[in-house]
Amino acid sequence: MTTIKEADGERPRAGQADPSPPARMNRAQRNAFWGSFGGWAMDGFTLAMFGLVLAPTLSELLPPSGIAPNVANIGFYGQLSGALFLAGWGCSFIWGPIADRFGRRPAMIGSILLFSVFTALAGFSTNVWAWMAFRFLCAVGIGGEWAMAATLVAEAVPERLRVKLGGVLHSANYVGQLLTAVIYLAFGQQLGWRGLFLLGIVPALLVLFIRRNTKEPEKWAAQAETARRTSLLAPLRNIMSRGYRRRTIGNLLLLGACVIGLWATATYVPTAVTTLAKETGTSHGPQLASLAAAISAIFTVVGCIGTPWLADKLGRRGALALFFALMTVGIVGTYGIAYPLGNLPLLFVFLPILGLGGANFAVFTVWLPEQYPTLFRATAFAFTTTISRWFAAVGTFVLGVAIRELGSLAVPLASTAAVFVVGLLLLPLVPETRNKPLPE
Repeated sequence: MTTIKEADGERPRAGQADPSPPARMNRAQRNAFWGSFGGWAMDGFTLAMFGLVLAPTLSELLPPSGIAPNVANIGFYGQLSGALFLAGWGCSFIWGPIADRFGRRPAMIGSILLFSVFTALAGFSTNVWAWMAFRFLCAVGIGGEWAMAATLVAEAVPERLRVKLGGVLHSANYVGQLLTAVIYLAFGQQLGWRGLFLLGIVPALLVLFIRRNTKEPEKWAAQAETARRTSLLAPLRNIMSRGYRRRTIGNLLLLGACVIGLWATATYVPTAVTTLAKETGTSHGPQLASLAAAISAIFTVVGCIGTPWLADKLGRRGALALFFALMTVGIVGTYGIAYPLGNLPLLFVFLPILGLGGANFAVFTVWLPEQYPTLFRATAFAFTTTISRWFAAVGTFVLGVAIRELGSLAVPLASTAAVFVVGLLLLPLVPETRNKPLPE
């Protein structure tokens, strides 16, 4: 039977027995991990669709809405739809209190069903406003999946495997994005953007596996009676109590920086490649856009898998600082140098750096569960990873206005590198948790 090797954990002091003997996951723990991995992968599968086919989707849906499908309008309405998506993602904080009150499994199932159904419905859109509405509702489901998967895995797997599997888990999202890119690269002409969105119903099939095979982690089950006697609002009050307020606000700000920068850049890589290909007379724009998305996803997967090692060697803060620096270089190189020069080969040189920097979110998959106890862990994770999207939604809308006014993606998107510089200054707000066990 295949097992996942244990990660390096905290070393026992001289003369002490190792409190954490070599761990092998039992069947329930493996099912919890692979169910969470699959859910987070399908989240990425769905998420990538909107960015990958943004240009062709808006080119078809803007005219029926009475809007000319030029570059400036595609950029503006693309950013507007991105802002609405982020606003919907912000609303998905509701899954946290649901998971803390009723269990991790039902919350995960609900979030998957929501985003899969509304992604498929986006394929039937007849105008840009209907498409944006479906995208908003899809985001309410997508936003909850990360919190549910990360919390379930952190609580279910053996302690000595927890950090390593956190990095592997987060790579699932980019495996899903890579899968979308490969499907569109191979079958994009046959599927079109509508056919790709219709494939969004596929994640709903994962619910059957989760219902049959995934159990609640023992950490939550041991406190289930206490959790069910509390109100849905109690976990929200706890994460903003005196002992946790500073770190909660710090996590919100750091994640807001991540989303503003990453959403405005990685999401726009396919659009930037498609636009440059058209301007330079290259006839393989869609294929190059899919290839760009695939390259970015591959390097982000590499970064995610390397995150546990970095988090152990550099600490949680140090690992995040490194990824922030990579994002700064990748953004400036892609949008501040290659795109204005109209140099597609140079843009592809900076994509691996941008992809590696995108693994910054994997640090939070490891870090956030270590900062909060079981009774409000899911709420803390969901709250910080989703409410931060509201901050980012404002920034994304401002970027859309700038793109429309300037008629170009270059300056507005290159300017998002500044948020990562600010993020480096915010790191001391959140405690370092390296070598500390998961709180009870």
